[in-house]
Amino acid sequence: MKIETIIRLLQEVRERNPLVHNITNTVVTNFTANGLLALGASPVMAYAKEEVADMAKIAGALVLNIGTLNETEVEAMMIAGKSANKHGVPVVFDPVGAGATPYRTQTARKLLKELKISIIRGNAGEIANVIGESWEVKGVDAGEGVGDVVTLAKTAAKQLDCLVVITGKDDVVSNGEQTVLIENGHPILTKVTGTGCLLTSVIGAFASVSIDLMAASISALVYYGTAAEIAAEKTAHHGPGSFQVEFLNQLATVTVEDLMERGKINRAEKALNFWERDLS
Repeated sequence: MKIETIIRLLQEVRERNPLVHNITNTVVTNFTANGLLALGASPVMAYAKEEVADMAKIAGALVLNIGTLNETEVEAMMIAGKSANKHGVPVVFDPVGAGATPYRTQTARKLLKELKISIIRGNAGEIANVIGESWEVKGVDAGEGVGDVVTLAKTAAKQLDCLVVITGKDDVVSNGEQTVLIENGHPILTKVTGTGCLLTSVIGAFASVSIDLMAASISALVYYGTAAEIAAEKTAHHGPGSFQVEFLNQLATVTVEDLMERGKINRAEKALNFWERDLS
């Protein structure tokens, strides 16, 4: 995959305006919707079990997020997920807080077992706990933990039989065979609630326009991280509130030139110059 692929997929999202069905947490609903609109996707937040199957089957992607977890929501996720699986709609899963409580961990594992998940996106602590690895989790955030995130991503991809995206200081994408590092982004993202959840939905938007889930995920991460870097620079002397507003602006206005200048991708096994890599 070359830089042209990232540019093409971003242009396709903006031109095709894919419908992204989100069953997400109440903390991030508004921010997620605004972020997807800024990207050029069309968000819908449908939770009622009476309609989620119908909504999921017409969506470009289904995003499941267990941030504010309850049994009614889990039932809706199961119904929507099975409908998406039946109709060939990619399912992107965010196991928010897996490892914080037994209920969260068990629910995440249940969804992964009963649904065909296309992509799972979480921090290292969440992914580790989903597959039974030891990693510190506090609340819905991962601790620093001790371990090799690249190995964790590969192991999780093989065990879960889906594409794994682990986000952190550097982001890791693995299908179990190929593993890629994305070095775009900015630490201030951690000071705004919902940026990880929005990223999961942005990955869903890119997956809506590409059957190559690795290409879609890498493209989403480079785009998202680039927007964050520019927003952080423009609001360097202000706080996270100003960053959040500018970040939405940059999600709408990131250019081809920005991606070409800032994109930072490396193979996990051996660093490659951005222009020389071939990930296809």
